Amino acid sequence: MIKRGETKKQKEQILYIHGGDTFKSRKDFLEYLKNKEVSLENPEIWSGDYLKESLKSDFEIIKPRMPLKENAKYGEWKIMFEKYLKLLNNNSVLIGYSLGGIFLAKYLSENIVNKKLKAVYLIGSPYNNDIPGEDLVGGFRLKSDLSLIYKNCSKTRFLFSSDDPVVPQSQVEKYRKKIKEADIYIIKKAAGHFRAEKLPELIKMIKEDCL
Repeated sequence: MIKRGETKKQKEQILYIHGGDTFKSRKDFLEYLKNKEVSLENPEIWSGDYLKESLKSDFEIIKPRMPLKENAKYGEWKIMFEKYLKLLNNNSVLIGYSLGGIFLAKYLSENIVNKKLKAVYLIGSPYNNDIPGEDLVGGFRLKSDLSLIYKNCSKTRFLFSSDDPVVPQSQVEKYRKKIKEADIYIIKKAAGHFRAEKLPELIKMIKEDCL
């Protein structure tokens, strides 16, 4: 109960950008849909209830649905992201997973964010198209200079999985060379491409960085 004269403490906000897929052509996209396996089960991963339950007392979790994640285009995601960015308070936190991670890396390396960011976490983020079986297209290609990411937020953390079959270790080193100031962590037991039910390392970082 809030006593008279007291104000309720405003929760810090976390904006989470999910992953997605990109395709060189509509033909490739349709082929993907035809061969995609589906299931009635909906396995829990860390970005769902676990994230909210672990941080709900201190943070407001915002999880927009980005446009056409199954065949994503950077320009469309940028439009939607900027709508949410305008609504965020200062000292907000950004989390990007997989394609969402490279989206944030691209946006923050090409645009000056006119509000204070407390921390940015890029999780299982590809760097370029040098990944067998993956087509990183749709405008998500990074430019050579990524230094503006760190200027936008000095607490920039990259998290990679030690056994990731989607984003291999070679992608880690590419980021390391480009943003030497950023912190890079290799997480074990992340169930491949961060499909684990829990991610305590991320929760610990957020609490240490932001509280």
